[in-house]
Amino acid sequence: MRKLSLSSNPQNRRYLVEAAVILAAWTVFGMILTSQVYMQATLGGREPPLIIILRSSMITAYLWALETVVIFSLARRIPLERRRLALAIPVHIIAAGVISAARVAFMIELLGPRPFAPLFWGGTSTNVLYYALLLGIAHAVMYYDRYREGERTAERLAAGLTEARLQALKMQLQPHFLFNTLNAISALIPSEAQPARRMVARLGDLLRIALDHEETQEVTLKEELAFLEPYLEIEQARLEDRLKVTMQIAPDTLDARVPHLLLQPLVENAIRHGIASRIEPGNVEISAIRATDRRSLVLEVRDDGPGMERDQHVRTRKGVGLANVQSRLEQLYGSDHQFALMNHRDGGVVVKVTIPYRVGDTMSARGSER
Repeated sequence: MRKLSLSSNPQNRRYLVEAAVILAAWTVFGMILTSQVYMQATLGGREPPLIIILRSSMITAYLWALETVVIFSLARRIPLERRRLALAIPVHIIAAGVISAARVAFMIELLGPRPFAPLFWGGTSTNVLYYALLLGIAHAVMYYDRYREGERTAERLAAGLTEARLQALKMQLQPHFLFNTLNAISALIPSEAQPARRMVARLGDLLRIALDHEETQEVTLKEELAFLEPYLEIEQARLEDRLKVTMQIAPDTLDARVPHLLLQPLVENAIRHGIASRIEPGNVEISAIRATDRRSLVLEVRDDGPGMERDQHVRTRKGVGLANVQSRLEQLYGSDHQFALMNHRDGGVVVKVTIPYRVGDTMSARGSER
């Protein structure tokens, strides 16, 4: 049978640490008291043995250490709270008197016979004052513990809320591009069965990859590009020569961690507004580089379409996909990211995403921590 010690329980360990701190604090108090009494006696022309002063001072200090432990225990069991004041105040007044009497009795036992009443009434005011001070300290420690526990609870709730939001956003995003793809397939099936079958096959690839990464919030850029490939094949089968896709991916960015399903909605937005809405061919350019400071990853998706008119509000260019991307970036990176949708100086529209450059293990929905 395994033996259990007091220190095996976290709460017991906390109480042991608290008792050790109390003992250490009152030991320091006893040493300071010893030096003060000795210096006063020396300045007054007397030279009592140091050991006697030390003994008396340390007895005083350790009695207060024991009383501090008792007061802290009483404070936890009967705190001075509004709903319990009628009980707590009388109990602590009685406790202060009992502790003061016990202290006097103990001092008489240790230091020799002395009259009890003068010592009790003479030291009661000091003892009660010390009791009230220690009771206040005990409540301050208790309130601080509650505050820290509240912070930890809030952090756990915030982490759970962030996790739930990320999952909800991904669940919203996946059907969004799926329905758009199904609409593209349905437009091709009546006239060209072979391209339609090919698109269905590529759609199966998309679904398989999406399910494989169902609980993943971050993947490497290389994995994200691999996921984007079947989607681009579907769009190129739909638009044929009207769509050209070029990629400029810096080699040192391929292992960088990016949000899963980041590029697909950006590319879809570019194709939908910049390419599919016109007759002439168009180009979508995807680029990835590290920023000058080497601490950020910069992703851009640009189309060479007509761009946004000056009086056109940016939100008219944003659908579910881009709104979802922005929400996920906010959840994953907070203020450590940038998202910009703007007209490119050479024509068309560019979406620019800047996130921290990080490599290593990908981050799952259950354990995502920034």
